[in-house]
Amino acid sequence: MLTLKTIREQPSTVVARLAVKGFDAEAIAAEIIALDDERKATQTALDANLAQQNATAKEIGALMKQGNKAAADVAKSSVAKLKALSAELEQKLSAAERLLSDKMVLLPNLPSEQVPAGKTAEDNVTVRQGGAIPTLASNAAPHWELAKRYDIIDFELGNKITGAGFPVYKGKGAKLQRALISFFLDENTRAGYREVLPPHLVNADSGFGTGQLPDKEGQMYHAAIDDFYLIPTAEVPVTNIYRDVIFNPADLPVKLTAYTPCFRREAGSYGKDVRGLNRLHQFDKVEIVRFELPENSYAALESMVEHVESIVKKLELPYRILKLCGGDMSFASALTFDFEVFSAAQQKWLEVSSASNFESFQANRLKCRYRTEDKKTQPVHTLNGSSLALPRIVAALLENNQTEAGIRIPKALQSYTGFEVIC
Repeated sequence: MLTLKTIREQPSTVVARLAVKGFDAEAIAAEIIALDDERKATQTALDANLAQQNATAKEIGALMKQGNKAAADVAKSSVAKLKALSAELEQKLSAAERLLSDKMVLLPNLPSEQVPAGKTAEDNVTVRQGGAIPTLASNAAPHWELAKRYDIIDFELGNKITGAGFPVYKGKGAKLQRALISFFLDENTRAGYREVLPPHLVNADSGFGTGQLPDKEGQMYHAAIDDFYLIPTAEVPVTNIYRDVIFNPADLPVKLTAYTPCFRREAGSYGKDVRGLNRLHQFDKVEIVRFELPENSYAALESMVEHVESIVKKLELPYRILKLCGGDMSFASALTFDFEVFSAAQQKWLEVSSASNFESFQANRLKCRYRTEDKKTQPVHTLNGSSLALPRIVAALLENNQTEAGIRIPKALQSYTGFEVIC
């Protein structure tokens, strides 16, 4: 969340930077400042009222000691009126604060100066590319056909049990899922990330803390009776581990990794681009999360990007890294790099990871801070990245490695799967 101080002191900067994200903030910023002015005026009036009540109460005591009951009664009547006015002012102040908060959470995070201009994914900038795109036979099959041929993923069975977007992994398909999860976690822990296993449901405070609420209610599954949300990513519960925490600088950075299933409605998804594993309602993902001192966060982001790149290389997949333009960024991000792998049978790039720096946006919501040398507190910077999301990794592995003898497993995974070929 942007701070009120930033909005008040730099309104033109806020409006200009959010325009890079395609967000028109001029009216909301002006309304926030006006609401804050109203809040301040109401608070001043309330403080004056309470001071007058205290002064009059002391006056009543003095008048009673003097035996001047008539004057004391007049003063008591004045206090009663002041109390009634105080109640009105408190209600007005509460309403102003509530409306101010409601308006402030509508503003996205400011994009970094590094963010390129642009409105859609077509405007994203390729940072670098690696790996060789395989040349497949003319009869190469997409992964949903391979999954059926080798009986490793059953989309129809998942549809029977739950609905579209909930596949059942079977045999070597299930083993491949488990192997990838273990491989990703091992790679992350070797890089210094501490493994955690968080809850898969969160409360509304957690969703608000990381910026999913009130921005993405429509994409999240909601257990209404308990007011819990199924997590769309491990970022939500893992980042909220440090909600309302004050770090000592020596405790930073904190680096965490977690595997969880993820749940997303993906409302309105249809067509060929969502076939098979391309877009699911439930999928597995391994996440990395970092808490950093502000001056270190962009170096940390680069480190995360290099780490994810090293894993993709070990999977022997052709990949590219994109710097997202303003129009393609998330609500909470200040700078995001996406990873895509090439799907040879589908002849297209598939997103498998996003690594983002949120700067202090999430920390302001989480009240996650560190104590400075002068004993003051400042918000930390939070970062997260997919390391990695499994569905499209699996799709690319199946399609890019299909041979007449079966589907070849990359060498780095063979000790995890216990087999070299799916046949």
